[in-house]
Amino acid sequence: MSVTLRVILLSASVLTFIWVLKKIRNAQVTLQDAVFWLLSSLLLVIMGVFPDLVISAANLVGVASPVNFVFLCIIFVLLVKVFLMSIKLSQLEYKLQRLVQHEAITEKKIEDKEQHDTEH
Repeated sequence: MSVTLRVILLSASVLTFIWVLKKIRNAQVTLQDAVFWLLSSLLLVIMGVFPDLVISAANLVGVASPVNFVFLCIIFVLLVKVFLMSIKLSQLEYKLQRLVQHEAITEKKIEDKEQHDTEH
C-alpha cells in the first residue's frame, strides 16, 4: 500500500473522528450513529497503520490490489450503513403514519363531542 494512501486513510479517519466527537458534543448525532462512525474511522486507522493486514486480507479474499480492497471495505461499510438507515427510515415512516392516524381519530372525536354538546 502506498504511503499516499496510508496518509489519506489516517487523515480521513482522524478528521472523521474529530467531526463525530464535535457532533456528539453538540447533541447532533445519536449514540448509535456515533459508534458506527467512530468504528469506521478506527477501521481506517487500522488499515493505515497496519498495511500488511490489508495486503494479507486482499490476498486472502483474492482482490488484485490492496487499494481495491480498501475501497471494497469502504463500500461495504457504507452499504451496511445505508441498509441500517433504510430500516430506521421505514420504522419512522410507520410511526409517523400511526401518529397521523391517531391524531385524525382524536380530532374527529373532539369534533363529534363539540357537535354533540352544541346540539344539547
